[in-house]
Amino acid sequence: MSSSSSSSSSSSLPSTKLPVKPIPGDYGLHFFGPIRDRLAYFYNEGRDKFFANRIQKYQSTVFKTNMPPGPPIASCSHVICLLDAISFSVLFDASKVEKRGVLDGTFLPSLAYTGGHRVCAYLDPSEPKHTSLKSFFLSTLAARHHKFIPFFQIGLSELFNELEAQISTKKEAYFNTLSDTMSFNYVFRLFCNKNPSETKIGSQGPKLVDKWLLFQLAPLGSLGLSPKILGYFEDILLRTFSFPFFLIKSDYKKLYDVFYEFGSSVLDEAENEFGIERDEACHNLIFLAGFNAYGGMKVLFPGLIKWVALAGQTLHRRLADEIRAVIKAEGGVTLSALNKMVLAKSVIYEYLRIDPPVPFQYGKAKVDLVVESHDVAFEIKKGEMIFGYQPFATKDPKIFVNPEEFVADRFVGEEGEKLLKYVYWSNERETEDSTAENKACAGKNLVVLLCRVLLVEFFLRYDTFQVEASTFMFAPSVTFKSLTKASSST
Repeated sequence: MSSSSSSSSSSSLPSTKLPVKPIPGDYGLHFFGPIRDRLAYFYNEGRDKFFANRIQKYQSTVFKTNMPPGPPIASCSHVICLLDAISFSVLFDASKVEKRGVLDGTFLPSLAYTGGHRVCAYLDPSEPKHTSLKSFFLSTLAARHHKFIPFFQIGLSELFNELEAQISTKKEAYFNTLSDTMSFNYVFRLFCNKNPSETKIGSQGPKLVDKWLLFQLAPLGSLGLSPKILGYFEDILLRTFSFPFFLIKSDYKKLYDVFYEFGSSVLDEAENEFGIERDEACHNLIFLAGFNAYGGMKVLFPGLIKWVALAGQTLHRRLADEIRAVIKAEGGVTLSALNKMVLAKSVIYEYLRIDPPVPFQYGKAKVDLVVESHDVAFEIKKGEMIFGYQPFATKDPKIFVNPEEFVADRFVGEEGEKLLKYVYWSNERETEDSTAENKACAGKNLVVLLCRVLLVEFFLRYDTFQVEASTFMFAPSVTFKSLTKASSST
C-alpha cells in the first residue's frame, strides 16, 4: 500500500506522490446547511448511515460536511471528515493539527463547568500549561500503579455480588447502573484513597457527575426518539441554547469539596512538584476523574460486556479455559499472568477497534496540509477544522479483513500485532505511548489493563452469560438476562 508508511498520512505542501484532488462535499447555505446535516445525522439517517451515505455519494472517505451542534450554539460547524485509517492519523500529529478547545468538536462548553479554567483536555500540547498538567496526570497515575488491580478487584467483587442478587430476585439485572457505581467508587478510591460512601456525597457521586456531564454534552446527544416529529422537538430543546451552569452549580460544588478535601495528597503534588495552583489542579483532577475516567468507563465497560456476550458461548469457553489455566499456573491475577493471556488481550483490542468508547476526534489545521488517503491526496488549509469518525477509520476494509465482524483473535500472533498501529481509541496509535507532548489518553494503559482484569475476574467466576443490549445517548445499555456460574473453580 503506497500510503501506509508513517510519513504518508500527511505531508507539508506540496510533497505527495498521490494525485491531489479537491475535497468533495459541501456545507450548504449559511445556517440552513448545518441544520440540514444535523437533522440527517440524528434523525433522518442516523449517525453511521450519515457517514456511509456520503462515502457512497462522493466515492471518497474524505469530504466536507457539518457536524453538530451547529447554530445557534456553534458559530461554525464546517468540518473536513476523515473516514479511513490512513488519513485519520493526521489527527495525532501535534505539529500539523491544533487541539486547543476542540475536545467536544465545533463548540466549547462554558468554562464555568471547569471552574473558569481551560483544563488539560482543552489545551494544545504547544501550550506550556499542557506539559505541566499532563505530566502531573502521568505522575499521579504512576504513583498509584500498585493499586490498579487490587482496588478494581474489590469493586468487581461488589458488582458481581449485586449482579447475582438482582438476577436471583428479578430474573434480570441492569448492568449500567451497577457498573457506574463501581467505576465512580474505583476512581475516587484511586485518587482520594477513600470510599466515597464515607464522605458527604455518600452514594450520590455517579448522579452528580452524570448531571455535570449531561449539561456539557447534551448538544451532542440524542435520546433516539420516535416518531421523527418528537426528534425534531428534542433537537430544538437540546441544540438551541447551551444548558446553563447555575442549574448544577451546587452539585459541582459538592464534587469540588470532596476532591479538594480527600485528594489533598494529589493536589499537594500538583502544587509542589509541578507548580500548578491548587484550585486549578482540583478542577483538572475532577475533569480527569469525572469526565475522562468515569465518563469513559460509563461507555467502556458496558460496551465490552455487550460485545463479549454477542460473541457467544464458544468464545466464552475459550476465554474461560485460557484465563483459568494461566491463573492456575501463575497463582493469581498479576501483570505477568495477564500478559500471558493472548486471547483475552486480543479480545480487548478487538472491542476497542470495532466500537471505540470515544468515537470522535477533532483538530484544526495549524498549517496548510496535504492529507493522503489510500490512493488520493487532498489539500487542507490552515485553520480548517478536521474531524475523524473513528469507528469507520478502524473498520477500514483496506486494513482489516472482515472489518464489521468481531474477530476475537484478530490481534493474536505476529501478523495480528502488526495491526495494532491502526487501533486509535486512545487518541493515538495503540503502539505509541502517552506523553506530556501528545494528546493520547493519560490512562491509556490503565484502560486496557482494567478491561483485561474485568474479563479475567468475570470468567474466573462465570462460564457464560446472555444480555439484551441497546444504545442510550452516548453509551450501550446492557441488561443481564442469564448468568451461569463457573462449573469448576481454579
